[in-house]
Amino acid sequence: MPIIYHVTTASEWNAAKEKGYYESPSLKEEGFIHCSQENQVEGVLQRYFAGKTALVKLVIDTDKLNVQFVFEWSPSTSDTFPHIYGKINLDAVVDVIVIN
Repeated sequence: MPIIYHVTTASEWNAAKEKGYYESPSLKEEGFIHCSQENQVEGVLQRYFAGKTALVKLVIDTDKLNVQFVFEWSPSTSDTFPHIYGKINLDAVVDVIVIN
C-alpha cells in the first residue's frame, strides 16, 4: 500500500466529497495532480502554501486509485514527485489531515 499525499484547501476537499471525486486545477492545466511523498510535504507547504490557511493533507492509497500515477522528475526542485493522471476516486483517500 504505497501512500502519497496531496495538499489542498478544506473547501476544495469539501467540494470533492459533494462531486464524488477530487480534481485540482492542475489536472486541467497540466494534465495531472501534483502529489508528494511524506518527506516532501513540508517543502511543498513552504513553496506553494505559505501564509494560506484552512489546508488539509489528503492521504492517498495508490493501490486504490482508479487512474494512473507516475513518479516524475521535477527540475525546479531536483527531486522526483508522484503525479496522478486523472480524477482521484474518494475511496483512495484513506485519511484527511487538517494542517491548519
